[in-house]
Amino acid sequence: MDSSRKLVEKLIRLPRPAKSAAMMLADLCAICLALCLAWSLKLDELVLPGQLPWSQLAVAAISGGVALWGFGFYSAVNRFISRAALLRSGIVAAFSAAVMLAYNVFFCDSRTSMSVLIIYAVFMLLHVGGNRLVVRALLSSRQSVREPVAIYGASAAGAQLAATLRDSGAYEVVAFLDSNRALHGRTVEGLTVHAPEHLVQLIDKARVVRVLLAIPNHSSRERRAVLDALEPHGVHVQTVPEIADIVAGNASVTDLREVDAADLLGRAQVAPNVALLHGCIRGKVVMVSGAGGSIGSELCRQIVRLHPAQLVLLEMSEAALYQIDRELRTMIAAEQLFVDVVALLGNAHHRHRMREILRTYRIQTIYHAAAYKHVPIVEQNIIEGIHNNVFSTYYIAEAALECRVETFVLISSDKAVNPTNIMGTTKRFAELTLQGMQRRTTRTRFCMVRFGNVLESSGSVVPLFREQIRRGGPVTVTHKDIIRYFMTIPEAAQLVIQAGSMAHGGDVFVLDMSEPIRIEDLARRMIRLSGLTVRDAENPDGDIEIVYTGLRPAEKLYEELLIGDNVTDTDHPRIMRATEHSHSWARMQQLLDDLLTAITEFNCEQAVALLRDAVAEYRPLGGIQDLVWLQSQDAATTPRSQVTDIRSHRPRSRPESDRPQVAS
Repeated sequence: MDSSRKLVEKLIRLPRPAKSAAMMLADLCAICLALCLAWSLKLDELVLPGQLPWSQLAVAAISGGVALWGFGFYSAVNRFISRAALLRSGIVAAFSAAVMLAYNVFFCDSRTSMSVLIIYAVFMLLHVGGNRLVVRALLSSRQSVREPVAIYGASAAGAQLAATLRDSGAYEVVAFLDSNRALHGRTVEGLTVHAPEHLVQLIDKARVVRVLLAIPNHSSRERRAVLDALEPHGVHVQTVPEIADIVAGNASVTDLREVDAADLLGRAQVAPNVALLHGCIRGKVVMVSGAGGSIGSELCRQIVRLHPAQLVLLEMSEAALYQIDRELRTMIAAEQLFVDVVALLGNAHHRHRMREILRTYRIQTIYHAAAYKHVPIVEQNIIEGIHNNVFSTYYIAEAALECRVETFVLISSDKAVNPTNIMGTTKRFAELTLQGMQRRTTRTRFCMVRFGNVLESSGSVVPLFREQIRRGGPVTVTHKDIIRYFMTIPEAAQLVIQAGSMAHGGDVFVLDMSEPIRIEDLARRMIRLSGLTVRDAENPDGDIEIVYTGLRPAEKLYEELLIGDNVTDTDHPRIMRATEHSHSWARMQQLLDDLLTAITEFNCEQAVALLRDAVAEYRPLGGIQDLVWLQSQDAATTPRSQVTDIRSHRPRSRPESDRPQVAS
């Protein structure tokens, strides 16, 4: 075994021309041998090459060699040779036999029997295809021990995947799984199709530890059912890139990825209302603020496909703006869309910049997605949270009103309902600001779209859990009973676009988030679908431990979507319109003026008091957590003699000469 493996390694290390020459020599010898075997079967006695006319051997060798060369057999990489290439070997054999027949008819007195030519063609076919299959098998055998996998989905996609994996050398496909009873017991790509219930036997007998999903045409609900069936078996469930991407060289079959976040929800998709999708976009100049964020970037992707006259991207992060601008331009070129994209750096709280942008580009629709949204970070940076979430919204809305923008859509949050944190309270304050501004005008329609967490967004638990599982744990969950509403990013963006088209002015739209999900259940599910087990009291030898870290500052166990129960249906089954209390514009304007004074003076106490005054439902769970505020309060109450020397970590008194001099 070792000697044969060493021989294979030596052959592999040969230069390309040497490999081609060796293969050509083997083919010429095999062609002559095929002709001798054909005559031997015809005459029922052994015929050696020396007993045949040299001209006949030369014609066979030359015609076969030229055909093999012409069909590219010597330029092909044998370890990746395809079935189509092997089928062409039949044409090569037929061509060589036809040339020999023509030679015998026109240049030889003695005619070669047709049966000899047919037998010769068969032997040549077996050689040309067979020796290349042997070479491919030898090259595959040099791979390290391949991991046995099963493919779920015995459709065309599954068959293509099996063929590709067979050549990759990384995995050994041992079986197919499929819920279609008509396929059970049949073979696809030489592999038996099993019912999903047989996975237990495959794990025991074939040591299958990984299942690859090849079910591109399944709905989200069907994929969720597949995951439910596979989850108890403790196998690692993954999906692979599209076959087209693999063939095009944009991805490799070894680029396995974890199960899509949408599959974890398994919610049935509702077909969009085409009229609502186009209502605020088609033929219009549209701007998205926060265009580089999770929701903003997905809004941009969907908007360019809805044929706006122009799409203006507003983003304060240069890197994020570059990324989304490049992605959209690539998409536009690939899909042959006719959309003008303008990428602008800027922050919505720069009111003069907003006014100039809206006036210059004659913006008709705005999707305001720019905001600080991470609850603990905003809680520890109160002034900046208010500045960005409240005043950015106010200033860009004020500019929209002045520049006669038709529709203004605020991306809000379920955390704005009965908020316990600064982030949610500032989002509710922004909602109240727009509702107050709506009382001043009928030119611009202001509306808000409120929804819960989006999977795969920055800061979402799904990418966090994946990273923690990849590192071997532990997986951190804040509380055993914490629940959240979830929606995929594309789903949320699509509903936001449709909601904006239904706005009358001052509307609060609430997206149907379906049933909430326990975060602990999500963590356990992701661990099991990674082929691992949860380590707990019942299973102390498990792989990944779940650690409960406690609720973060101002974090709630559950989120709500409505203030009260006054809600009505809309033209879309997944979008509701909520009727909630609001303030007059005069009151909101006074609150905004007072709030601006408080944050300008860095008065966190006054700022929080004003938030509570505006948002009656705000119930803070603790005191002020702003880091700079707390530090400044500590500094104000700590005697100067107690200042700590950082180098020695011991209190020291400052010499008189080191103290700052105050002018009289």
